[in-house]
Amino acid sequence: MQLSEESRAEILPLLNRVHGQIAGIARMLEEGRDCTDVVVQIAAASKALDKIGFKLLAANLRSCLSDDEGTAEGDEKTLERLFMTLA
Repeated sequence: MQLSEESRAEILPLLNRVHGQIAGIARMLEEGRDCTDVVVQIAAASKALDKIGFKLLAANLRSCLSDDEGTAEGDEKTLERLFMTLA
C-alpha cells in the first residue's frame, strides 16, 4: 500500500508518540513502578495504536481494497477483515 504524503505526515508523528509511550512503559517496569500505573499506560498506548490503525484504514481505504480481490463482494469481505483485525 502506498500512503499519500498527507497520510504519512499525519500518521508518522502519532507512531513516534506511541513509540515514546512504549519506551516509557519499559522504564516504568525497570523502575518497579506500581502495576496500576503501568497498565494504564499500556491501555493508553494500545488505544493510540487502534486509532492510528483506523485512521490509516480510513485515509487509505481505496488503496487497501484495491490491493486485494477486485469484486464488490471481495471488497466487502476485505473491508470486514481489515476492520476486524483492528477490533
